[in-house]
Amino acid sequence: MNKNSHILLIESDANLNMVVADYLCSKAYTIDTAKDGQEAWDLISKRRYDIILTNINMPQINGYDLLKLVRSSFINLPIIVISDKKDKDSIIRAYELGCDDYIIKPFEFERFNLALNNYLKRYHIVEDQDIIEQSELDKTIIRNEKEPVVTLPKGLDKNTLSVVWKCILTFDGMFTTEEVSAKVGISRVSIRKYLEFLKSVRLLKLDLHRGSVGRPVYKYLCVDKQSDLLNVYIN
Repeated sequence: MNKNSHILLIESDANLNMVVADYLCSKAYTIDTAKDGQEAWDLISKRRYDIILTNINMPQINGYDLLKLVRSSFINLPIIVISDKKDKDSIIRAYELGCDDYIIKPFEFERFNLALNNYLKRYHIVEDQDIIEQSELDKTIIRNEKEPVVTLPKGLDKNTLSVVWKCILTFDGMFTTEEVSAKVGISRVSIRKYLEFLKSVRLLKLDLHRGSVGRPVYKYLCVDKQSDLLNVYIN
């Protein structure tokens, strides 16, 4: 998948628009945003996009009408609907009008990222190749059954894990939960969960030390800064 893919995000909720746009920018995508369907259609008419992410409830041109407009001119352009509408009729209508995937708010970024990767891969395969093998298409829609599904423990987030790991790499020697917490701006309780996970996969070790007043202090040490083990959890 091309990390320089150009994405149009259409979301009337300013806060959600900002959160999703920041996430996409962190993944090195090029992002345009629109607050309603009319603004989105104006952009689509002028620029080339690799995928469209759209809400349903929007002023002027809503998500359904935007789907009709886009599909009348761009048959292959992937469109993912992101909506809080959970009723069957709304979801069926979106698919009937040509959306490729439907994600219900609030959503997990892992699910969002999976859809984004799959549809971008498929789009670029179709757009960039004159002759397409079945195996190439299957890579975008079928998970290899021999490939293990690796997930983080409940309550841990891969983006936060990435931030914590990058922070750990800045320490030359041992460090405490409090030191990591202060650097990344996340509570000690939450940081401790991530450090314990990293210890469980043998990237950290924990030692007990005596503090300046004789109190025990637990310190962590990164045992393998070059490891690519976390890639299966973060990417």
